[in-house]
Amino acid sequence: MHIRIPTLIVAILLFAATAGAEAAHSRPTLLRDVRVIDGNGGQPLEHADILIKGARISAVAAQIDAKQLPPNTTIVKLSGKTVLPGLISNHSHLGFVKGITSSGNNVTRANILRQLRQYTAYGVTTVTSLGFNLKPLYDLQPQAHSGATRTADIFGADRGFGTPNGVPPTSMGLLDTQVYRPQTPEEARAEVRETAQRHPDLIKIWVDDARHTFPAKMNPEVYKAIIDEAHANGLRVAAHVFYLEDARVLVGDSVDILAHGVRDTTVDPDFVKSIKGRGAWYVPTLDLDESFYIFAEHPEWLQQPFFRRALQPSVAAQLNDPAWRAKVLGDTKALAAQKQALATNMKNVKTLFDAGVNVGFGTDSGATPLRIAGFAEHRELKLLTDAGLTPLQAIQTATKNAAALLHLDDRGVIAPGKLADLLIVDGDPSKDITAVDNIDSVWRRGRKVADNRWFKKPRKAAQIKSPQPPPPPPESAPPPK
Repeated sequence: MHIRIPTLIVAILLFAATAGAEAAHSRPTLLRDVRVIDGNGGQPLEHADILIKGARISAVAAQIDAKQLPPNTTIVKLSGKTVLPGLISNHSHLGFVKGITSSGNNVTRANILRQLRQYTAYGVTTVTSLGFNLKPLYDLQPQAHSGATRTADIFGADRGFGTPNGVPPTSMGLLDTQVYRPQTPEEARAEVRETAQRHPDLIKIWVDDARHTFPAKMNPEVYKAIIDEAHANGLRVAAHVFYLEDARVLVGDSVDILAHGVRDTTVDPDFVKSIKGRGAWYVPTLDLDESFYIFAEHPEWLQQPFFRRALQPSVAAQLNDPAWRAKVLGDTKALAAQKQALATNMKNVKTLFDAGVNVGFGTDSGATPLRIAGFAEHRELKLLTDAGLTPLQAIQTATKNAAALLHLDDRGVIAPGKLADLLIVDGDPSKDITAVDNIDSVWRRGRKVADNRWFKKPRKAAQIKSPQPPPPPPESAPPPK
């Protein structure tokens, strides 16, 4: 052998450390006396125990007798806390933003891992990167799937398909290698076949014209070819939409997922019947339109460590900039349009959920700097309840439903045999959805991978200043004598 002794010693030590960690992980863990929200939408199970063996849940029951526990079980007492499945994002983007910049050049292994750690800290244990994906993401996927990264799992939609000189705009900082822009159905089919060779989980298409800010939408013949060729290659298609008529045609053409909510008008009974009958999925992304203006309005929660900890320093600086806030709030036409889009979206998701349509969970987090990884998902839960869903229904969309959208049957609910991807919080989110913000710890594949210490040390540069009141008007001149 040509291995030097020091190298061999290092290898032995590394093997021993790894073996020790695996042995520790192989010991069963009992989460004792918790409230269980299992993700199915039903009422919580009070004073329950969850037994974890390895990466999976072994048992969920009321007060498991200590005599029935496997040898060497670690007991974690969590009285008063709630355990729910880890949140699952059906629509995010990994690696694309860094600070206040959006660019394909940001898509590096280090930046993706930074975002994944943040998602994990906020209890998002599975992330779907819906487009703009490059090689660093593909390379990380096997490690994320196995749990080796100790972060959220990754699913992806490869590059995605947009419109020449249209959506998604190159002004976002996109690289030519990040989005296909076919001009003909033949080009589209060839690029779908090329995509299929990389085995993505989904395919993404952008079909609208960004509220008429671009001269054309995607040619229907092109997106029909993409959908048809994707299905021929065993791939499902998620479509970026805004308008009801686009959504109606796409559902008729057998698109699998509407990756945004309909925001121009309220959905009608024919559309509800069509999307439900075809079994297509609807991901409202309520947080998207709110993110354009909410931070400039400076709600009280901007001061909370739960929010501030998610901010990189340059983002915090922007939120503190009076000129930036004045610009956002001063564009009254855009502000009214964004608020109307959110209101319409909220009304539509309530209608569709009540009708039994498949509703998934996503925010478009990571597409722009102010769609903030992890925090956006918590905000989405609050907006879903504001739209009229109960807290348990909102949680169901973010867990069981979101897993079903991805065709994952190993997560999304708390039950024997499922992965132990868990979010543990103080309080009762079944009564008040904001209790999901009181994070105690996050577990991924049976291991604790984050806890509340992450929020107790916010970045110093991320302090958000309260907006200063406007200066008093100048005193009027004294009347002439």
